[in-house]
Amino acid sequence: MSAEERTVKTRFAPSPTGHLHIGGARTALFNWLFARSHQGAFVLRVEDTDTARSTEESMRAILDGMEWLGLDYDEGPYFQSQRFDLYREFGEKLLKEGRAYRCYCTAAELEERRAAALRAGRPVKYDGKCKGGEARPDRPFTVRFNVAPGKTGFKDLIKGPVMFDNSEIEDLVILRSDMTPTYNLCVVVDDATMGITHVLRGDDHLNNTPKQIMLYEALGLPLPRFAHLPMILGEDKTRLSKRHGATSVTAYREMGYLPQGLINYLARLGWAHGDQEIFSRDELVEHFTLDNVGKASGVFNPEKLLWLNTHYIKTMEPSELATLVTPFLEKEGFDVASDERLPKIVATLQERAATLEEMARGAAFYFRDEFTYDEKSARKFLKPETAPLLTGLADTLATLAAFDVTSIQTVFERAMEATGLKLGKLAQPVRVALTGGTVSPGIYETLEALGREKSIERLRRAIDFIGKLSAPGEEEGT
Repeated sequence: MSAEERTVKTRFAPSPTGHLHIGGARTALFNWLFARSHQGAFVLRVEDTDTARSTEESMRAILDGMEWLGLDYDEGPYFQSQRFDLYREFGEKLLKEGRAYRCYCTAAELEERRAAALRAGRPVKYDGKCKGGEARPDRPFTVRFNVAPGKTGFKDLIKGPVMFDNSEIEDLVILRSDMTPTYNLCVVVDDATMGITHVLRGDDHLNNTPKQIMLYEALGLPLPRFAHLPMILGEDKTRLSKRHGATSVTAYREMGYLPQGLINYLARLGWAHGDQEIFSRDELVEHFTLDNVGKASGVFNPEKLLWLNTHYIKTMEPSELATLVTPFLEKEGFDVASDERLPKIVATLQERAATLEEMARGAAFYFRDEFTYDEKSARKFLKPETAPLLTGLADTLATLAAFDVTSIQTVFERAMEATGLKLGKLAQPVRVALTGGTVSPGIYETLEALGREKSIERLRRAIDFIGKLSAPGEEEGT
């Protein structure tokens, strides 16, 4: 039965040697989208055979990153470290059937011969010295796969036809001297036994594909279809790395990006559906096909990601956004979990904030009762002639039946009518009184979100501040 005739099943197979990076997240997303768009299954497999570099912390970061992005899996996580006996069984099968052989060359011998090949200008690959040689029970050995002569080709679902000359591929080690399996054998056994029909991965794995195809064929296992995704480059067109800024999913989460924004951005990083830029998750599943994945490398654009994140912040329900911004406010030192004002506060900042971290910084003035007035702002707006205006506003606001934007706006309009002042002349002293400076969301919305009690309290504090400045013998200060 061919891969096309089987139910679609994809996998994401990270190594727990670091956090889930942007490239890995996009690979996971494309596998998830391909499976979901075909009503298939998505498998998570952890390739943790590198015991020296694999860590529990990295594994947890990968699983947390997947969960945060909403990339749920139907099977797994499977761990390669728990499947060694299975890999050895397949490796020994190849050895028994003559498709693999024992190699007694030591690491020092191999290095010496490779150095000689370099000096002579010959290809640097295993020279087949132990192929067909006599058994040497006195020496440890590795097991090498016997690469047959000829060519190995396949039709890549993104790149099209790809062909490799087998003469350029060395007889690869499939079992080390301690009989632990190597990457290519593990991948083939896992994909075959797990029923993976489509392997979608970065094109840095392209050179592994002919080796794996030969292993599939030697073991008599059904071949999956392969699709190699172009790499993600930095803006300088080099491979994305830390020098280009944050590269892990965890880092973006900690900076206050939303999973919706990152998912939308990663989906568009190498894939398109017409000119559409913004996609819901359901739309991505509906429209995703490999036909529209480009062959050229995608260039990571932080500004585009920020733009998308801003869109999702603007359009999210304030109550949901309030829950998401709470940890960032707590990080600033504010206990807001039970603050009923939070959804209204968030709503005043949605048009201004690009990240949750930025929103938390912008919201700080709502929760910080003790603050210092900006010296320049106080000198300009908190003057003796301002005190009566603030007093009148505080007294009127205290009498409102409903403390909402409409009622607050009416109070200001009447004050402007009575004084002949324009809104800016009235709003800025109030803004300084409420926030300590001249920048805030709309003054009516700010007052409503701050609440009647806090608003009046801060207006009267500013009135007292003006009174102290005006008193004889008092020195001006902030």
